[in-house]
Amino acid sequence: MKKFFAVVSLASICLFNNRAEAQDAIVQEGEFGIGLGAAHYFGDLNTSAHFNRPKMAATVFFRKNFSNYISARIGATFARVGYSDIYNSDNEYMYRRNLSFNSNVWELALQGDFNFFRFMPGEPGFNFTPYITLGVGAFSYDPFAYLGKEKIFLRPLGTEGQGSTLYPDRKQYSTMAISIPFGAGIKYSLNERFNIAFEVLHRYSNTDYLDDVSKTYVDPSVFPLNPDNSFSQAYLLSDRSYEVGEPIGIPGRQRGNSKQKDQFITAMIHLTFNLQSYKCPTAD
Repeated sequence: MKKFFAVVSLASICLFNNRAEAQDAIVQEGEFGIGLGAAHYFGDLNTSAHFNRPKMAATVFFRKNFSNYISARIGATFARVGYSDIYNSDNEYMYRRNLSFNSNVWELALQGDFNFFRFMPGEPGFNFTPYITLGVGAFSYDPFAYLGKEKIFLRPLGTEGQGSTLYPDRKQYSTMAISIPFGAGIKYSLNERFNIAFEVLHRYSNTDYLDDVSKTYVDPSVFPLNPDNSFSQAYLLSDRSYEVGEPIGIPGRQRGNSKQKDQFITAMIHLTFNLQSYKCPTAD
């Protein structure tokens, strides 16, 4: 009986010695998370950071916690981005340019997170924190547009003379690019196992062809006629100003701005599941 009470007493001391020790006994190893929200694009078709009809975005990720303040995560994100010059009614030239695009972005990124407050899910007073995040990623994209009701991928067309002998300096662009995601968020623990968060994440990229628009209009002879003497898809999609008025696509006239790379942003709500381990506090 004495041994029994001794074991019970030792367990009680281990588990309930004091509040601080109990907190330290729970180790937040990491989190599995999912997110859903919206994405938006900034680039040659959206130079004024307008927000018009954001599109869907989703993510899955794993976060490894190194402390209550610092963590790292790896995540995969899908974002649909797109824009149209019809939204540029405040800029006559861009409105008359009449270009548009959509693209499905698939990104894999590694990020570091820093919590401003000590974050311990399930512990009153430690269940909320704002945070910042910074990382590096790679993403695939492949812009497309609609001609009538037909969906047409733009990269193979060489709408700015890519691959033409008349423009030997314009090579076909890659469908892979590098991203630099950075942003901020707030998160709150619902209980010991689940957290909810809201995060805004902006990406710089090293491509100016997320929208298939970068340099100048090219000579129409780059786009030969179809066998039936009709205009090719490349010709019709390289300069769409004819759809709204007098064509403006004079060879050499600016079509985009190659000095600035394209960017995109996501805003998502995250739900994460905590991975925990336990240790018995030890006396100093």
